[in-house]
Amino acid sequence: MDVNAYFHRLGLEMPEKIVPDSALLRKLHLAHCTAVPYENLDILRDIPTSLEADALFRKIVTEGRGGLCFELNGSFGNLLRCLGYGVTDYAARYLRGEPTPPMRRHRVMRVQATDGVWLCDVGIGETAQREPIRLVEGLVQEQFGESYRLEKEDFLGWVLWDLYKGSWRKFYSFTEEPQLVADFVALNFYCEKHPESPFNKQEMFALKTLDGRRTLDGNLYKEIHNGTVTARELRPEEMPEAYARFGLTYGK
Repeated sequence: MDVNAYFHRLGLEMPEKIVPDSALLRKLHLAHCTAVPYENLDILRDIPTSLEADALFRKIVTEGRGGLCFELNGSFGNLLRCLGYGVTDYAARYLRGEPTPPMRRHRVMRVQATDGVWLCDVGIGETAQREPIRLVEGLVQEQFGESYRLEKEDFLGWVLWDLYKGSWRKFYSFTEEPQLVADFVALNFYCEKHPESPFNKQEMFALKTLDGRRTLDGNLYKEIHNGTVTARELRPEEMPEAYARFGLTYGK
């Protein structure tokens, strides 16, 4: 991997000495969330996605694109390994808004730094952590005006909760069963092709900012700043500019 190119993609300068600690991990995690978009453009254009390391690097770094969780967290994990972090991939269940536990169709990472173990996830388009979360049960962790905590349950394993309008809600869960790249291929294919997949219907773009995020769902464009939402439906001639806000090229 060309680590220098990856740092440039994230808008960061390479440190003179790489120390795989939590300080660098937080900086990388935040930069990835705010520089690399969550996007399903290849799925909409019927272009198969690859989860292999060279393909992820080419798409995300060389071409300046983004992807879904399997690509984003896969690519970020490859970078962290090159920097000396210990990375273990897990398959997760996305629980937010689900009445019953759904299938596992999300990818997260356990990251071992020199000063602790962290949960990393740069692959969510909705409101989500911008920095790593310490893998400790019951500890309320605050970042950017948001609160998260991890608990354990017999069936779901680790459960990440987030505080929403004064109440805690389940976000996603995962068990500590290491996954290979091959284990995510079928899950990724479900997202690409299954008729019940929400990812193959219309644009689902998102990019986090320091005080919120911007999203595009079909022709509905939103900007969220400190909890205030501005939304409007775009005319066809406005779509190229909207794509550009996520670093994407319309119609190409």
